[in-house]
Amino acid sequence: MSDAVMNPNGLVVPHREVLADLVPAVPTTLVRDIALIAGGAGLTGLSAQFAFVTPLSPVPFTLQTLTVLVVGAALGTRRAIASMLVYLALGVVGLPWFAEAGSGWHMPSFGYIVGFVVAAGVVGALAKRGADRRIASTVALLVAGTLIVYVIGTTWLAFDLGVSAHKAFSLGVQPFLLTDSLKILVAALAFPAAWRFANKSSSLPG
Repeated sequence: MSDAVMNPNGLVVPHREVLADLVPAVPTTLVRDIALIAGGAGLTGLSAQFAFVTPLSPVPFTLQTLTVLVVGAALGTRRAIASMLVYLALGVVGLPWFAEAGSGWHMPSFGYIVGFVVAAGVVGALAKRGADRRIASTVALLVAGTLIVYVIGTTWLAFDLGVSAHKAFSLGVQPFLLTDSLKILVAALAFPAAWRFANKSSSLPG
């Protein structure tokens, strides 16, 4: 793809594949990307601390799924994967920023964190193709990312707890369907709105 496009007023503006491309590359693109990757990992760690466990599941309710989807769509494939890998790696070596200030990988919910890496990459790839610019396609990419987290997370959960796939589904998916649907709705409204604002701003002269 080219590095620039022409807006409706005939002005040449930088090409933007994902929302993170709106961030100025100051002082360099590398510094910007490192800051975005670190910021995505930090935001994921912060959202993990808004957690609570219920009798419905050994997996805590958190804001992480929403954060991972947003980071994936906003940063794009490579930056989103790098951000989630930083989050995973630092948590594994002992930084207590998994849910409930946890760390390490010996936990029933660790599969969901592995799923974050894959989901962020897939969502980022779809966003780079423009899937986050309309509500319907944004819903589709967010659902795809959520399903990836579910599949990897519940597979780990089944092995960790020694339960059947059906039981893992009832513990690791069913309790979260409503809250994750609400998260998808929020993000599906937010991303197209953000793009409309960005495109409107870029079409203004001066």
